[in-house]
Amino acid sequence: MYADGEAEQQPITSVVLIIAMQAEAAPLIAALNLRQDSPPRIPPPAPCVAYSGKHCGLDVHVVWSGLDTQHNVDLIGTVPASLATYLACQTFNPDLIISTGTAGGFKARGAAIGDVFVSTGKMHHDRRIPLPGFDKQGLGYVESTPTPQLQAALQLKAGIVTSGNSLDYTEQDMQIMTKHGAVVKEMEAAAIAW
Repeated sequence: MYADGEAEQQPITSVVLIIAMQAEAAPLIAALNLRQDSPPRIPPPAPCVAYSGKHCGLDVHVVWSGLDTQHNVDLIGTVPASLATYLACQTFNPDLIISTGTAGGFKARGAAIGDVFVSTGKMHHDRRIPLPGFDKQGLGYVESTPTPQLQAALQLKAGIVTSGNSLDYTEQDMQIMTKHGAVVKEMEAAAIAW
C-alpha cells in the first residue's frame, strides 16, 4: 500500500489513528479486532490508551487520548491530542497518522450529517496572535498529503478542517473559518498535524 501524493512513495506498514473519545474509538477497535496493549506500550503516567493489531498486513494502532480521572470524561482538545500523537509517534514510529472522530460541518460549504471528509489542510481557528509572524504561527496551517485515489475509491468529500478548544465558536473564530474556507470544525486535527 502506498500513500498518494508527489512525495517519494514508500510502503505504509504502520498506521496510527488518534481518537479523542472512547465512544468514537470503540467501534473501530472492535471492527479491526484490536486489543488494548498490555502491558501498555505507552506507559503511565501518560493518560492515552493504545489498542494494537494487524489488519490487511498493516500494523494498526488506535490511540485514544484517555480519561480525565478528576471529571470522568474523555480528554478532548488540542493538548491531549498533541500529547497522544507525540507519544504514539515515539512508541510506534508510524508511516501514517490519521486523525479521526466526529466533527461539525458547514452546510453552506456542502457538508451534511453523516458525511466523511478527508482534510486538504488543517489549521487552528481560535489562536489569534496579532503580531507579525506569530499570526501565521497561531493559525498553524498544515497542508494535508493529497489523497485523490482514496477520495475517489471511497467517494469522500474533502476540505479544510479547523480545530479549536471549544465546542462552540466566537464570531472571530467564524470569521477565520470563513476566510480560510473551512468545511469542518472540530477540536484536535490541527494539533495532531503539528
